[in-house]
Amino acid sequence: MEDQQNIKDEIKKEDITKIAGLKRLLSYGWVTKNIYYFLFLAALAVIYIYNGHYAENTIKDINRGARELKELQYEYKTVKGELMMRSKQSELAKAVEGLGLKELKEPPLKIEAKK
Repeated sequence: MEDQQNIKDEIKKEDITKIAGLKRLLSYGWVTKNIYYFLFLAALAVIYIYNGHYAENTIKDINRGARELKELQYEYKTVKGELMMRSKQSELAKAVEGLGLKELKEPPLKIEAKK
C-alpha cells in the first residue's frame, strides 16, 4: 500500500516538475525574446493556407476550361459535319429545288468576245 502511495507521489512530483519546466519555458522574458520567431511562424502559416486556397481555385479554373474546351470541340465537329453534308452536290440540288433552280445536264457554253 505504501509502495503505491510512493509511486503516486513520485508521479505527482514528476508532473509538477514538468509543469514547472513548461512555465519556465513560457515565461514572459522567453516569449518576448522569441516574438519575431513566432511572428515568422504565423506568417508562414498564413502563406501556407493562402497557397492551398490558391491551388484549389487554380485547379477549378483549369477543370472549367477543359470542360468548355471539350464542349467547343464537340460543337465544332457537329457543325463541321453539317457543313460537309450541306455542301454535297446532291444536297445543294435539293436545297435550291424549292427556288425553281435545276441542275445543269449539259456543260455551260463558253462565250468569246471578238477583238
